[in-house]
Amino acid sequence: MSKIIEVEAPPSKSVSHRMVIGAALGVGESRLANVLESDDLKRTMEIMQACGARMERLGEGLYAIRGVAGTPAGGREEPVSCFVGESGTTCRLLTAVVAAGLGLFRIHGAPRMHERPIGELVMALRMLGVGVEWEGAPGFPPLVIDTNGMPGGEVNIGLDESSQYLSGLLLAAPLGKTLTINVTGGKAVSWPYVGLTLKAMEDFGHSFRVEMLEEDGWVQKDWRTIREVLPGRTRFVVKPGIYRAGDYRVEGDWSSASYFLAAGAAGPNPVRVTGLRADSLQGDKAMLDILRSMGARVEVEPTAVTVHPSALRGTQVDMGHCPDLVPTVAALAAFAEGPTTVTNVAHLRIKECDRLAGPATELGKAGVRVEVREDGLTVHPAGRAAIAAPEGTVFHAYGDHRMAMSLSLLGLAGVDVRLDDPKCVSKSFPSFWRKWGRVTA
Repeated sequence: MSKIIEVEAPPSKSVSHRMVIGAALGVGESRLANVLESDDLKRTMEIMQACGARMERLGEGLYAIRGVAGTPAGGREEPVSCFVGESGTTCRLLTAVVAAGLGLFRIHGAPRMHERPIGELVMALRMLGVGVEWEGAPGFPPLVIDTNGMPGGEVNIGLDESSQYLSGLLLAAPLGKTLTINVTGGKAVSWPYVGLTLKAMEDFGHSFRVEMLEEDGWVQKDWRTIREVLPGRTRFVVKPGIYRAGDYRVEGDWSSASYFLAAGAAGPNPVRVTGLRADSLQGDKAMLDILRSMGARVEVEPTAVTVHPSALRGTQVDMGHCPDLVPTVAALAAFAEGPTTVTNVAHLRIKECDRLAGPATELGKAGVRVEVREDGLTVHPAGRAAIAAPEGTVFHAYGDHRMAMSLSLLGLAGVDVRLDDPKCVSKSFPSFWRKWGRVTA
């Protein structure tokens, strides 16, 4: 019997961002445990400290945070520098959050961040009366916010590009007057991430309503039961309130666990990932359903998951609610029998890199044909034995942590995965290579 390889999931990046922001906006001191310590979280912490929050590291993943009592402090003559690096989560959430503060704030980042759109969110902020000026190309950072606080009223936001626009507005909304946020646009991607935002708001003591338009008018819904947001038929009503200080713990990250779960299915040994909540609201828990649809044997415990080596088959899956898993699924599909098609992820072209073209190009170096489609991709595997790359092949991560980690799966077929930028995993999972060594040992 093959030995079971055990790996602990790192703290959730998405939840860590939201809990750090909540504590930093709070009244009094909060204690946060199991916070992810990565490049992206450093950016969020640095910005909130620049806006007046006080943070003390008490140990690994353990922080004492004294909040700004609901008012991020901007500059009077010169804007506070809000450097987001390559963190799209930091950029989108904190653009809305600092707009609820007082003064001047400059949102800027790494070159790739200045190519990622944020116009939809800025349009919503301007609709509320917040002053925003573009420094470069309209619709993209860098930008300067001039604000006297978050007014109440009503605002529209489209989620075709990112659910983080809505999450940012939701986090900022309690800091002003009662705000109604209407979801507009053509579709709403990544809804589960909004659920994580609402959960964080509940944890910090906020009151809100989620309403859906039915024949008899607007009807309040239990947000935990919502599986899909319908543009034009969904709205959020958030009342003023304070972020309540307290003690909170961040759960494990299903996104980062996906590489190890996939390795259990494609590799020679079962892999057990601990620290994962079976009742998690994280959208990337969908990895379990995707693995099962590909024929993998999956065992779920309350706080752990084990995946066993399996004969995999191709599948067809809508990944609009779990787009961060696409590079993982594309690489795993190379080990399957028959094609795998991923749909409803056109917005992946505006991530850290083009996450449709990137997997197609890099998997192609290992003999795996990937067809890029308008809203997704199709992987046409030739069998595990056909996965191979010429000696000396260098795989490009495009500075994208998820590309780097997903390509590591090719090593399970004997490919020497030499990456141009292995250190980019520090964006979300600094200890990845050390833990990955357990899988390949």
